Amino acid sequence: MASHPDFVDFVADQLREAGTIRSRRMFGEYGLYCDGVFFAVICDDQFFVKITPEGLNAFPDLPKAPPYEGARDSFLVEDVEDRERMTALVRITCEALKACPQRKRRK
Repeated sequence: MASHPDFVDFVADQLREAGTIRSRRMFGEYGLYCDGVFFAVICDDQFFVKITPEGLNAFPDLPKAPPYEGARDSFLVEDVEDRERMTALVRITCEALKACPQRKRRK
């Protein structure tokens, strides 16, 4: 089941205080970027955020699940109404991802 654009727009709006949020359609679902950093996916109208050590320290109680079959676990953010908590998670995650060395893409 594909995600609904209205849900994607709602999640992006909830995260507007974290930075510039952009969604991109990918493989029938959506990837989310904050200030150019890929940090999350929305699959089957569920919001999944990449797991970082910093995110685990700050939010050890968030459930983890793979967004699709064969994927690594991500944080499954079930309460997308909690803007403050989601914004904090996104900020922590994106700062951690920015600090990681980037993999070089093949040409």
